[in-house]
Amino acid sequence: MIKVLLVDDHAVVRMGLKMLLNSLPDMEVVGEASEGNEGIEKALEEKPDAILMDLSMPHGKDGLSATAELKKQLPDTAILILTMHDDEEYLFRAIQAGASGCVLKSAPHDELVNAIRSVCQGDAYLHPSAQKRLMEEYLGNLKEDGADTYQLLSEREKEVLTLIAKGYSNKEIAEKLVISVKTVETHKGNLMEKLQMKTRPELVSFALKKGLLGYGIQ
Repeated sequence: MIKVLLVDDHAVVRMGLKMLLNSLPDMEVVGEASEGNEGIEKALEEKPDAILMDLSMPHGKDGLSATAELKKQLPDTAILILTMHDDEEYLFRAIQAGASGCVLKSAPHDELVNAIRSVCQGDAYLHPSAQKRLMEEYLGNLKEDGADTYQLLSEREKEVLTLIAKGYSNKEIAEKLVISVKTVETHKGNLMEKLQMKTRPELVSFALKKGLLGYGIQ
């Protein structure tokens, strides 16, 4: 049985959640609170498996502050943030505070139930739009990091990288660029050092991510 604590400043919301969760065979609402300080007290008394924590509560301690404090005292309790804000700023702040996930208050009941079960199993849960934005943020950071690293290379090193990715040997690269094999090896060593890579496959993978096989030296 999953023991759940509800922390929300709206009594009607708590009543609806309580009816929903208590109707399930594997969940039981063991307490309610209308603001963060009361939520902390109830949590320390009941030691629930999961807490549904409202993000915005105008009176007393807000949901993020309460979450951060509770994670210090009850690290094994999963805290799921309930929010009306479909905003990545709130999402990141909730994760930083120690929440196991976020669910929109407008989400279907089955999504909320699945989220509670997921976080109680040790998984993180983000509503679908948040997952998409988090992935976009991650990929954007990767792209920026890759762009910055790529800019460390000289134009000749970029040419050598492109030809390596296209499968040319050191000798073939030397012939194509009209330089010595030794010079090719030097450029290759320099670009591997700058990119912090040790193998040819790593260079090829980097070149693919940068889109180097779609343009440049033919």
